[in-house]
Parts: sequence; structure tokens; C-alpha cells
Amino acid sequence: MPNIAIIGGTGLTQLAGLTLTEQKLVETPYGEPSAPIKIGQLAGQQLAFLARHGDPHQLAPHQVNYRANVFALKTLGVKAIYAVNAVGAIKTTMPPAHVVIPDQIIDYSYGREHTFFADERAVEHIDFTYPYSDTLRQALLVAADKAGVQCTDGGVYGCTQGPRLETKAEIDKLERDGVDIVGMTGMPEAALAREVGIEYASLALVVNMAAGRSQGVITMDDIEQALEDGMGKVLTILTHAIT
Repeated sequence: MPNIAIIGGTGLTQLAGLTLTEQKLVETPYGEPSAPIKIGQLAGQQLAFLARHGDPHQLAPHQVNYRANVFALKTLGVKAIYAVNAVGAIKTTMPPAHVVIPDQIIDYSYGREHTFFADERAVEHIDFTYPYSDTLRQALLVAADKAGVQCTDGGVYGCTQGPRLETKAEIDKLERDGVDIVGMTGMPEAALAREVGIEYASLALVVNMAAGRSQGVITMDDIEQALEDGMGKVLTILTHAIT
């Protein structure tokens, strides 16, 4: 079974270059994962791949069964997760198609099943001072350098509820809070991984400037163009990182 998993977000429902050997639909005490977990070889390394929003993309961020996804990967023996997140950027230094390796999170989501320590399990208060694995973050940064991909080292990921995008006033507030990039899927995924002892890091691809940070409104055409322009960078970094 693979030690490494990639969780793909918007724009990454399938992993190019993955030589598929099997698919597993893992049953968990928390329900079914978003999609069958694909197991195969990428750059000579065995890994698991899970499409966070389903394949095809059909689950909104608040509908994702994060507990089932993480627990299923844990069941398969995964010890490290590289999570791909599509985000909006507040800072002008992070334009569309730019890659960010965040080092902090602020959680603004609500109503999501956010812990395994509920129901019959004894409560445990995990340390979450540094939400991302430094080992995996460094692997991504080294991989980006080897691949010649410019990226931002560090940044605060603000996780909003979605599925709507934010208002300008909300983005202004997030900026005052110290947020650099805004997404909808960073939590509770990162905390759940910490609860079950899986190393976890985010590879965030900027797909739009946040509300009020660019001229005009945000369109899906612009987001899809940024995904097309930037996803090659993401795949290149991941390929280098897992090797």
C-alpha cells in the first residue's frame, strides 16, 4: 500500500501521469470518501490519489466528507498527504497561476464535521500551532526550485465556507486578520490529518485575485484559464516532491 497520497481539488480530479494499478472504494465509519481512491505509480513511486470533490467534480466544499476521505487514506497506510488547493489571492504579489506553499491557517468555515474525537471516541486536544508538516513543505519548496517554478514560501490560508465567493468587505476583513490566500477546502482536512497522525501540506494554486483586488467581477472563465495555466506547475512540483 502507498505511503504518500495526493488529494486533488478544483481542476485536479485526475492525476496526469499516474499509471493506475487499482481503485479502492474504502468503507469507513464516517461514510464513503468523495471518490474511489486510485492507486498507482507516478515517477516510479507508488501513491494514492483522491479527488476531493468527486470524479467528476460534483461536491461543493461544505459537502465534502473530509472525515471519510482522511480516514480512508489512513486505512490504506498513507503517512503523508500533499493537498492541492485552488485559492484566491489577496496580495498582488500572488497573481493568477502563481503557486503558494502556506504555513498557517485561519478557519472561518462552520457546520462541518471537523474532528474524529466525537461520538464514542475519547476527546484529544491536538497541538495545531503549526498546521502543516515542515518536512512536506520543505519537500515542495525544494521540488519547486528543482523544477524552476517560482512560488511563495509561507502565507496564511483563510478557509471560508463557500460555495459562493466572498464579498469585498469580507476580503477586507480577512486581510486585516492577516490572511494572504482564500480557499474553501483547507479545513477541516488539515486538522483531521493531524488527528490521525498523517503528515500534511498544502500546494495552493492561485486561480483569481480575491474580491475587490482586481478590476471587474470574478468569472469562471478567468478561473478556468488560471487553472489551465497553473496546473502544469502543480503537477511538475508534485512529481519532483514525491521522488
